[in-house]
Amino acid sequence: MRKLQILGTGCPSCHRLAELAAQAATELHVEFELEKVSDIDRILAFDVPGTPALVIDGEVRVVGRVPSLRELKDMINSV
Repeated sequence: MRKLQILGTGCPSCHRLAELAAQAATELHVEFELEKVSDIDRILAFDVPGTPALVIDGEVRVVGRVPSLRELKDMINSV
């Protein structure tokens, strides 16, 4: 099972990243858990310079942008 974490305080880009990440995992038929991390202290613990950010299985994969659905699928498959 993949653990997908969206780091962000709830901006529209954070919501969009969460939607696309869930869609990508669903279309790949990958079991996943999606967690939205909005607590600033928890976000800072990942040492990311900005949000939104995507963490897959503990590894920061995207920072400061919303990638395409195709990019997300590639990221989820490559971990």
